[in-house]
Amino acid sequence: MMFWHSIWQSRRGKIVIASLILFAIWQIYLEFAAPGKVDASLREGKNKVNVQVVLPFTPDRFHVMAMQQFGRVSGTEDTSIEVRGVKRDDLSSLARPFWVKRIEPLKGD
Repeated sequence: MMFWHSIWQSRRGKIVIASLILFAIWQIYLEFAAPGKVDASLREGKNKVNVQVVLPFTPDRFHVMAMQQFGRVSGTEDTSIEVRGVKRDDLSSLARPFWVKRIEPLKGD
């Protein structure tokens, strides 16, 4: 009990606690915002879908590599990444990063 009291009384302890609370709020926001980024037409149909992940900027190598954990990256176009064979259950996880603007069905499929 004395340990927590001493942490709460110190300036450094308050900064650490506030940082942890803000980090938790940010993670909760990302979790709840992700399903809203996924196009409604992707929620029905086949188990695996081909998607276009739209970003607010031109994707770098890092962003392409991050998308490869969810399916095959078949290319990029302007501010989007084409990902094929994404499991429907993984769509929310794919949309979770803050830099993903929205997820749409791949054009031409």
